[in-house]
Amino acid sequence: MTGEKDIRCKMDPSNGLNRSLDIVPTTEEKMKDRGQWSNKLEFVLSVAGEIIGLGNVWRFPYLCYKNGGGAFFIPYLIFLATCGIPVFFLETALGQYTSEGGITCWRKISPLFEGVGYATQVIVALLNVYYIIVLAWGIFYLAFSFSSSLPWSSCNNTWNTDSCMEFQRRNKSFDQSHMENATSPVIEFWERRVLRISSGIDEIGELHWDMALCLLLAWILCYFCIWKGVKSTGKVVYFTATFPYVMLIILLIRGITLPGASRGIQFYLYPDLGRLADPQVWMDAGTQIFFSYAICLGCLTALGSYNKYNNNCYKDCLALCFLNSGTSFVAGFAIFSILGFMSFEQNVPISEVAESGPGLAFIAYPRAVSMMPFSPLWACFFFIMIVLLGLDSQFVCVESLVTAIVDMYPSTFRRKNRRELLILAVAIVSFLFGLIMLTEGGMYVFQLFDYYAASGMCLLFVAIFETVCIAWIYGADRFYDNIEDMIGYRPGPYMKYCWLFLTPSHLFCM
Repeated sequence: MTGEKDIRCKMDPSNGLNRSLDIVPTTEEKMKDRGQWSNKLEFVLSVAGEIIGLGNVWRFPYLCYKNGGGAFFIPYLIFLATCGIPVFFLETALGQYTSEGGITCWRKISPLFEGVGYATQVIVALLNVYYIIVLAWGIFYLAFSFSSSLPWSSCNNTWNTDSCMEFQRRNKSFDQSHMENATSPVIEFWERRVLRISSGIDEIGELHWDMALCLLLAWILCYFCIWKGVKSTGKVVYFTATFPYVMLIILLIRGITLPGASRGIQFYLYPDLGRLADPQVWMDAGTQIFFSYAICLGCLTALGSYNKYNNNCYKDCLALCFLNSGTSFVAGFAIFSILGFMSFEQNVPISEVAESGPGLAFIAYPRAVSMMPFSPLWACFFFIMIVLLGLDSQFVCVESLVTAIVDMYPSTFRRKNRRELLILAVAIVSFLFGLIMLTEGGMYVFQLFDYYAASGMCLLFVAIFETVCIAWIYGADRFYDNIEDMIGYRPGPYMKYCWLFLTPSHLFCM
């Protein structure tokens, strides 16, 4: 008894020493709290920043034009209603209910399907390596935009060839053979200054150190956006998720006031219902939903896991889905009004100036900007928008991967400075792997990653297993009970029937 009394005395802060003698705290005391969003707006802006990215600006408008204009909205809206919104809500609600990251959430729901979580994190780890390369390109272009004359608007640079010809100077005095062999200064800037591309993937060549510095800057920005977890992420998104909308509105107003803008908008929206008979149109619509809604990456689960348990994630998801698709639609007007102006100025069909993917952001749009008055100003606006759109998508993907790892090993990483070191390790490893894409043959490696790492087929299989696990293994009604416990009411039966029948059937058809 005396020994027990002595122990109690030593552990009691009021024993006359004015401090506790328990120098080594217990494991529970040393582990940090997981953290939550300070308010609903931080969650909404974080998700908006993740799902509203480069695909809204450079992929959706081109797919509309390519696949029948306004007719493309028919398959797009069908896949949105049957696949996009149901899976988006499923992943967000799963994260909020379990308060776990992209792997341990499935361990709680159904350990048999924990591999689904590992699949999402493998995809997002690969995505972290190559997606940020676009930010490096954007930073590189932005740096060159702070000049009195844009370097891709003329042929008077060291990287230009003898066949370079400025579009504004094309006239009938050039013979036809010279016209056929000519290249534009914007293409030469992209291929010979930015990429310095080799003839094939078998010629990797040298590392471009100026581009490597741009990549390093992108990773530094990404790291400090999330290094303190949701405390820092929730504050950063107030700027990164909203400022691109300011830029988009400015570019939209400028675009629709240019001559020839109506030509571009007509090509963007003119419906060609005959294209709906092409299966590729439906495939493009389905894959666009997966890309633009960031489903099957574990990101939505990670972001939802930081919600308060009683947050109404159902209304949040519906609002975010409509915001995402609405942004894609409006971005089409901003982009194709500019392309219509370029088509008008060059007197060529718009099909010759419309590009997809990086070609739209780094060839077509810079070419159009170079034709405008005060072109450096509009170039700065555009590339600031590109960098910010890509930045919040990037750091949320990194946050998703880190959250999954921390939740798997909480006793290891929820300690002082451990999480920050983990994020630093992820950033350094991803940076080193990404350097190969900044070599002379790096563009070919980038295209391999883009086509296979986070391809529609990978995401499709993950979505099938997710819906089968929730609807048929765990139970759709049981999951609806969990949702009711969180938000206070039971959503309509539509989501449940999508998880059970519509979503898997549509994905199998793809």
